[in-house]
Amino acid sequence: MGSEEHVSLRIPSPIKYISPTEVVQLDNVEERTLFNDKHQLTDPSAKKSEISLSMSPSPMEVQIQNTEEVPFCPETEFNNGMSDTNSAPTKRASSSQLQEEAEFHSQPQPKTSAFEEQAIQIGHFPYQPSIERLKDKRFDNFKTWSGKLERQISLASLLRGKPLGKIDQPDNAFVQSTDQVDPLPADRYFDALEGPELDTLRASEEILLPEDKKWPFLLRYHISSFSICLGVSSQAILWKILPTSASTKFLHLSLMPNLVLWFISLALLVIVASIYILKIIFYFEAVRREYYHPIRINFFFSPFITLLFIALGVPPSICKNLNPALWYILMAPILCLELKIYGQWMSGGQRRLSKVANPVNHLSIVGNFVGALLGASMGLKEGPIFFFAVGVAHYMVLFVTLYQRLPTNESVIPKELHPVFFLFVAAPSVASMAWARIQGSFDYGSRIGYFIAMFLYLSLVVRVNFFRGFKFSLAWWAYTFPMTGAATASIRYSNEVTNVATQALALILSLIATFTVLGLFVVTLLHAFVLRDLFPNDIAIAISDRNPSKLNSKWHHLKQDSSYCPKDIENSLQSTISIDKKGKI
Repeated sequence: MGSEEHVSLRIPSPIKYISPTEVVQLDNVEERTLFNDKHQLTDPSAKKSEISLSMSPSPMEVQIQNTEEVPFCPETEFNNGMSDTNSAPTKRASSSQLQEEAEFHSQPQPKTSAFEEQAIQIGHFPYQPSIERLKDKRFDNFKTWSGKLERQISLASLLRGKPLGKIDQPDNAFVQSTDQVDPLPADRYFDALEGPELDTLRASEEILLPEDKKWPFLLRYHISSFSICLGVSSQAILWKILPTSASTKFLHLSLMPNLVLWFISLALLVIVASIYILKIIFYFEAVRREYYHPIRINFFFSPFITLLFIALGVPPSICKNLNPALWYILMAPILCLELKIYGQWMSGGQRRLSKVANPVNHLSIVGNFVGALLGASMGLKEGPIFFFAVGVAHYMVLFVTLYQRLPTNESVIPKELHPVFFLFVAAPSVASMAWARIQGSFDYGSRIGYFIAMFLYLSLVVRVNFFRGFKFSLAWWAYTFPMTGAATASIRYSNEVTNVATQALALILSLIATFTVLGLFVVTLLHAFVLRDLFPNDIAIAISDRNPSKLNSKWHHLKQDSSYCPKDIENSLQSTISIDKKGKI
């Protein structure tokens, strides 16, 4: 062609000029290449201008409506976005001429985009704000630094920054932002969770955090980890009493195990407490949810009871007489927790004892007897008697409530939580030693508590199948502290009633408690550092403060009413939240 030709083309529908057989044949890359070469050799018109379109393998019935005439020529020059038509005359082509002069071929889609090619060149993906916004931010609501002000700003920008047509459903940012403002009421835990420790999510509920990924370690680390410290520190007390008691002098034991166990228990307490302090610093919302949990709140006694055990088990080579001021310092937080929990048991509501009664509640009772034992060993009188009386009164109420198993409680405890039944043994065994220290002898009052503990211990041991066939968890440490308490009380009793039977009983219970703690310590290390499954996702802290079905119905109502403006939506949703808050009160 000697002169330049400008052809005005009407862009047709690709399906119109490619038959289905050609589409199927051109799906194969090799066949497409052979087809193109052959077509160019046999068809003279193939030398003319060709337009290449990228098509998917499966043709869709797409019709281009209201097409406009587009001037086209390979030599057309564009200046400032406008075609330069002064260089050659322009001709118009009909649809029949277009079919003869232009061929449309299906070309393969590029395997990599320009974004991916750039990432390959620079070695990493470049920063993309749109991609950064797609990151999972659900963990931010549990972080200490994601405060209430930031969530209010996010809520305002969410409701006012989007057009009405884009507000189709509740955004996760809105749902979660309001969930963290106020503590959850007790009834919400009972509605969303099940099980005696309220740690299993009901089928109808959803959680705020992703279930398909492992959460950050601090979110999975919960307050019941202090039960490890309880078991090891109680062993330090046992191995302090064994070498120094008159009924066990024939064993000729050394105080070295007491020294080693005391330092181990002290190191464990520092490690466990430090990690939990980090959780308080970085995920305060998760700690607050644990504190308001009807069952988990009992574990907040564990670190203070551990401190009492460490004070009781201090080796004589380190300190023989502790300052009585230490007792007041250690008992102050226990008293504060008791005022809160016992008041809730008595005042009623969703946190009344008949509703939340569980073997774990013994932790809130044992602290009274351990504190009384430590105070009496320091020479104090009135303070230890006070806490002993408070412990006895509430233990009697708790004991009767747990035996009744009222319809308001869970009637069946899962196998995984059966070890917590050994907490029944802890309170009477420690109470017997506390009263013996207060009175100065293992009299009839102390023996009554000791015999109750022995009967409960025996009634649990004979039920072997009750404690088999379940997966390891931190709940297994509930075996250790009560077993050690029963062994220590048996040594005290054998000092008063010395014979072969009492000495053998004290020795057997001591060995059982020691090997139980040793075995659990090894298994815990195995699951923590080798299998790494000691701390699964803590579902109990991730529940929402509203029923999902209620929230979904509210959004459905807003979607159906097109007269709502963003301000109306915000006011309506805030009214729903306020109603929920009133229900909490």
